[in-house]
Amino acid sequence: MPALTPEILLNAYTHGIFPMSESRDDPDLFWVDPEKRGIFPLDNFHVSRSLAKTIRKQPYRITVDTCFRQVMKACAEPLDGRASTWINRTILDLYTELHLSGNAHSIECWEGEELVGGLYGVSFASVFCGESMFSRRSNASKIALTYLVARLNKGGYRLLDTQFLTDHLASLGAVEISREEYHRRLDEALGSEGDFYSLDPETPPSEILQSITQTS
Repeated sequence: MPALTPEILLNAYTHGIFPMSESRDDPDLFWVDPEKRGIFPLDNFHVSRSLAKTIRKQPYRITVDTCFRQVMKACAEPLDGRASTWINRTILDLYTELHLSGNAHSIECWEGEELVGGLYGVSFASVFCGESMFSRRSNASKIALTYLVARLNKGGYRLLDTQFLTDHLASLGAVEISREEYHRRLDEALGSEGDFYSLDPETPPSEILQSITQTS
């Protein structure tokens, strides 16, 4: 693969493709355009009663874009039985540059001064492509994801891409669609502009949950 720049990377996302590496220690990257794509329908995100109860108790302090690179590094660490990830140094540097240009964001969960969970992804038009998330405490990544969906709904986003579907994501309402259907939805979402910062960071948990359509 030729040397990537943040501009080339962002352009690739607008065409439905993204880079990966075989492991965090492998310097090489390759392009991916999956035959089957995972997405979260933003009007059908599932928050269980137990998770909603936990969110109302505010176990963690939630922030946005306060330590993007730290979140990426945490996502690249072997955690919860995960031996390795695809986040290598090249990806770390490229996405940090995207963040500095306003096209990548992170949601963070804090317990005191300790970062205990979070996620990051790429943002353009009304599309958010979730890249990775991590959790060092119970429900931390689920809570970060719930706050992300609330933010995207408030900001007028039309597509939340998860790249691949896992059992964990499916339990939260993610579904799998074909490559062709993904590209159709992507093209539609490119026609409008989302506002990632439209949600007040002081929004109380009750309002966060109210903004999620499906709570059961």
